[in-house]
Amino acid sequence: MAFKFVHTADIHLDSPLKSLALRDPGLAELIGNATRTALSRIIDLCISEEVHALVIAGDLYDGSQTSMKTARFLAQEMERLTASGILAFLIRGNHDASSKITRELVLPDALKVFSGRAETLEATLNDHAVAIHGISFRLPHAPESLLGHFNSPVPNVFNIGILHTSLDGATGHDPYAPCALADLQQTGYDYWALGHIHKRSVHPGKTTVVMPGIPQGRDIGEAGPKSVTLVSVDDDGMVSQQEREVAVAQFERLAIDCNAISDWSVLVDTLKQTLKTARHEFLGENLIVRPILVGQSSLAWRANRDADLLRGEAQHIAEQIGTIWIDKVEIALQPDEGIKPGGAVGDMIALVTQGTAKADDPSVQAEIDLILKHLPRELRGFIGDSEEQVAAALDDAMKQGAMDILARLEEAEAE
Repeated sequence: MAFKFVHTADIHLDSPLKSLALRDPGLAELIGNATRTALSRIIDLCISEEVHALVIAGDLYDGSQTSMKTARFLAQEMERLTASGILAFLIRGNHDASSKITRELVLPDALKVFSGRAETLEATLNDHAVAIHGISFRLPHAPESLLGHFNSPVPNVFNIGILHTSLDGATGHDPYAPCALADLQQTGYDYWALGHIHKRSVHPGKTTVVMPGIPQGRDIGEAGPKSVTLVSVDDDGMVSQQEREVAVAQFERLAIDCNAISDWSVLVDTLKQTLKTARHEFLGENLIVRPILVGQSSLAWRANRDADLLRGEAQHIAEQIGTIWIDKVEIALQPDEGIKPGGAVGDMIALVTQGTAKADDPSVQAEIDLILKHLPRELRGFIGDSEEQVAAALDDAMKQGAMDILARLEEAEAE
């Protein structure tokens, strides 16, 4: 085998977990420490696999962090690579560009940090000539493509490009250094090590293009297994890659079919069985789940009214199972058509279920903007860091709150 390297990105070391901290401090502590553990496991993987290099395609840090504890931890981990004779190549992503740690931290000589101008570094990995091309973000925003700044491939060597990019765009990600997959494949490079999009994707071919995804999910929006990519290059320059999981915890949504369930104890037992099955099927070391109750049930209104009791049941079941955590219980139940309340309550239910109330109403948005401006800086992103995320979170919260009120009105009307 010619040489091997590990490709990762978007570690977001010591990322603050605003929404989890508000819901469950214990869960926030587990995931808050998980980014450090994931980095340590990445270094462990490099050493155990005897790779020749580690490639980090941006967002090693997370925004405007100032903690030098983070810096010291990172330096210690990089020293482990140096002691094992492993080189490391890092570009700065949009989060790194706004981090004070980026400017203050002194890292080992074995770690090459690319500047804000495109550079090409030639190295020897296991007696094979390699050219590594990279460019860092100078500023937190890069609305234009950076691909045109890269140098031409070095002849007769293996060429690796490192780029932090949103590609053609992805849901939940702002456009950063956008470019087309076809443009990457036409550069003549052998491997493109990408970062920024938190979902893994692999595009094999004459030019292998890999987005490794985030190695440790931080909330339910980053559900599923998380990993890094172990890349092997043979003597003929052929590339093979393996996905290697390093996450401490895995997030998953669990849809629970509650059609025709009319007994509370049956509902709780169904929840219990679903959680047990999930813990058996998902192999994550720690599993963090969001049960979502779906379907039509005569318990729809009671479930909304007693959502706190249902969450308590779920947490108790999770504690009994072990290594499974409850993110939140989401109630998306609809009343049985045959027993749907009439009168004023019924009319109000119809308005809510049809989505009449919207967070993008100007009066609603003005109130939300005012509230967010008065929140402490560290809490301002707890419902999202983009206009789309905030709107979706507010729509969900408004509908959930309305359903809770209607459940109580329906109960009072029945009495």
